Amino acid sequence: MMKLGQHVRLPAYLIVAIGAAGMILPCGALAGVRLKDIAHIAGTGSTNLFGYGLVVGLEGTGDGQGTQFTVQSLTSMLRRMGITVDPGQVKVKNIAAVMVTASLSANTVRGERFDVTVSSIGDAKSLRGGTLLLTPLSAPDGTVHAMAQGPVSTGGFAVEAQGGASVSRNYSMVGRVPGGATLEEPLVQLPTDLGQLELVLTEPDYTTAHRVEAAIEDRWGPVAVASGPATVQVTVPRDYSTAQTRAAFVAELEALTVEPDGVARVVINEKTGTIVAGQHVSIAPVAVAHGGITVQIQTQPVISQPAPMSQGQTVVEKQSAVTVSDEEAHVVCLPATTTIQEVAESLNAIGATPRDIIAIFQALRQAGALRAELIIL
Repeated sequence: MMKLGQHVRLPAYLIVAIGAAGMILPCGALAGVRLKDIAHIAGTGSTNLFGYGLVVGLEGTGDGQGTQFTVQSLTSMLRRMGITVDPGQVKVKNIAAVMVTASLSANTVRGERFDVTVSSIGDAKSLRGGTLLLTPLSAPDGTVHAMAQGPVSTGGFAVEAQGGASVSRNYSMVGRVPGGATLEEPLVQLPTDLGQLELVLTEPDYTTAHRVEAAIEDRWGPVAVASGPATVQVTVPRDYSTAQTRAAFVAELEALTVEPDGVARVVINEKTGTIVAGQHVSIAPVAVAHGGITVQIQTQPVISQPAPMSQGQTVVEKQSAVTVSDEEAHVVCLPATTTIQEVAESLNAIGATPRDIIAIFQALRQAGALRAELIIL
């Protein structure tokens, strides 16, 4: 619905002309990264755990009576403790139902503690000041690996007055329990025979796998074989025959530097207006025409009074005035070997907003001028 004095900005006009391929260069040279930052040894990864629990001790900010699963959970827990209560008489404003999640590393040993995240799944207003009751955490296969319990830290607050005014800082519907989970059942037992290792790349890529193989062979000789885009098989050299030296070999292996490769990609977040262009993004020389139309709608009330002694009623009518202004289009040509800085300067020169730039990138992709994968969040 249009309001008094409202301005409506219509989408920008885009004209794209396609020519020979060019390259958008990275802002700086890509340096080598440690192997441990782009790969991990098979069997030493992580898995996700989750569980359903209750947070108690809230100051009237818990779930409402309409959240039946919270009431059922509380009465079931009390019943197991030998206390029978009427579900219709239970008040849960100091209790909130939550999902508890965590990421468990395969290197975590039995009895070790790790952090968990609790998230409200009911209509609670805040988890601030609450305590998570003992909650089993399971893997996707249903195996219980850990138990979580402890005070919830939200790092925020939410205060609401009776008149409806409210003040909040940060987000208090999600919190963490530092060191709140204790590992009961480890994920896997690491192999004792480390004669063969398998490196798993975080981002599978044949070029990166080949570079990892070459970096390992430059250091220890022909002991590595890239068996696919995601894995590299490594034979432990004979000089590292004991358990202590094998651990040293793994440490040296993880410290190797490799220059990873990847696909050309442009990531766009339409919610925040953020655009990130990665390495190897190429475009064809293009001409972009940018313009816009501004529509201004103004509504003024017109009051019509009846004649004296006519038994009429006062009538209020509205008259709307619509004004349309068309901006002059600005044309910018982007030649070959255009850098990211030059693209940004050219688009800023024509007054393109982040939303307009997002539309331009989408139009370039549709026209086939953007030689990169376009990801819209």
